[in-house]
Amino acid sequence: MPMSGDLLRLADAVLFPGFAGHEPPDWLRRRLGEGLAGVALFSRNIAGPAQVARLTSALRAENPSVLVGIDEESGEVTRLEAATGSSRPGAYALGVVDDVAMSETLAADLGADLARAGITIDFAPSADVNSNPNNPVIGLRSFGADPALVSRHARAFVRGLQSAGVAACVKHFPGHGDTTVDSHHGVPEMAADGIEDALLPFADVVREGVKAVMTGHLLVPSYDGELPATLSPKVLTGLLREELGFQGMIITDAIEMAAVAASYGIGGASARAIAAGADAICVGGEHADEATAAGIRDAIATAVTQGLLPEDRLADAARRVRELAAWTASSGRPAGTRAGSPGGGAGNGVLGGAVGDGGAGLVAARRAVRVVRRSTTPELPLTAAPHVVELAPETNLAIDRHTPWGVGEPLTGLLPGTVVTRMTAGETTGPALERLLGAAAARPLVVVVRDVHRHPWQEEALRHLLSARKDVVVVEMGLPARSDLGAVHIATHGSARVCGWAAAEILAGSL
Repeated sequence: MPMSGDLLRLADAVLFPGFAGHEPPDWLRRRLGEGLAGVALFSRNIAGPAQVARLTSALRAENPSVLVGIDEESGEVTRLEAATGSSRPGAYALGVVDDVAMSETLAADLGADLARAGITIDFAPSADVNSNPNNPVIGLRSFGADPALVSRHARAFVRGLQSAGVAACVKHFPGHGDTTVDSHHGVPEMAADGIEDALLPFADVVREGVKAVMTGHLLVPSYDGELPATLSPKVLTGLLREELGFQGMIITDAIEMAAVAASYGIGGASARAIAAGADAICVGGEHADEATAAGIRDAIATAVTQGLLPEDRLADAARRVRELAAWTASSGRPAGTRAGSPGGGAGNGVLGGAVGDGGAGLVAARRAVRVVRRSTTPELPLTAAPHVVELAPETNLAIDRHTPWGVGEPLTGLLPGTVVTRMTAGETTGPALERLLGAAAARPLVVVVRDVHRHPWQEEALRHLLSARKDVVVVEMGLPARSDLGAVHIATHGSARVCGWAAAEILAGSL
């Protein structure tokens, strides 16, 4: 049958495209007026709290029911504070502290900031159990490797966000933690014996009342050996809907990721995801243009006309999206009534205020730091301005590559005269390291690493520096696989701005 205007509007009612710029483009305004379900904001859309509030108000003027989503996990994956670094630690640091009340409070604080900016759904928290320390895409985004710990903090995060009237969207169902492939680039596969542990946090957050679930683009052979979860009726309908009883909105992870789009194209993957049981399509991390959004809409409508996607399944998906939009509008703290008001939540504030003021995020980051001393040299706090070497690996695509991190900048503020050298893969040659050692000869030496166990070049560079200097302080801002590196080993369990500040305070003795 031909594609009618009603069918195209129905297809639009399940889409969350991204877009470029700090204001909605004309095509997006037009599509919102025609019934587009929602939008996904990225750091490219963020300039400041007042600007975000104006942006979301403009979106809502075109469609009062629009759902405005964002990837704001805190810690490494931040959009609101991508330019400055997050004022709250990420999930792994919260799991290390293991204070459920603190996790809920920080999530409520974050939810207040999001709602004030007019954002109605947060694609967080990650309920992935990071049982594989070599996981290239989850790591610090997970609360930890213990399913029960992940469950209690994911539930707390959901309660906190939703208490602020912002829908939580737990991800990446049915669990991306025990994988070794980044789904941005390929198809990860869950180990057959890992499904029970992976599912525990998701089952618990469903019982907690989470409003949305984001699918993971991974193969789950114990349920479906052929299709990734996002495209699998056995996983989305059979497991999530029927076994776990989830009745809220299911949204895909970015549909342009290679794990699903490489085989079916963006439009084909979108139609198959809706047919499998997803209710909404998230797109736009790498394809933020009108042609992509129109192509997905048309592909979904075409799948209906060709009998590949039942129209009643598409209508049911649109219904669930509408129901979530209605909840955000009537949750007691509707975003529209607060958009544009200044400041932040309970002490931190969105988009990066001062960190060293003892806000809730910094308090949490301080509690997450662990220090292991293997020598009395060097003295702590440091008695002289050090040379800080930051070994900077390439991050995965979920993390904005421009987001600042490290210890050097905050330490410079606390110990004037601190020298900072940042090195990437390919720059840590033997001669370069020898020159650095010469320059740092008269100073304390602090080496900052990030997931050193996953990057052989970092391991080699660190080995070179440790063999030359027995007094090195090592600060691990990633997943700490070992704590016996350096005369002093400081594990921050995160690379958020507040994590760097907390480590700098220890080095400078400013607490």
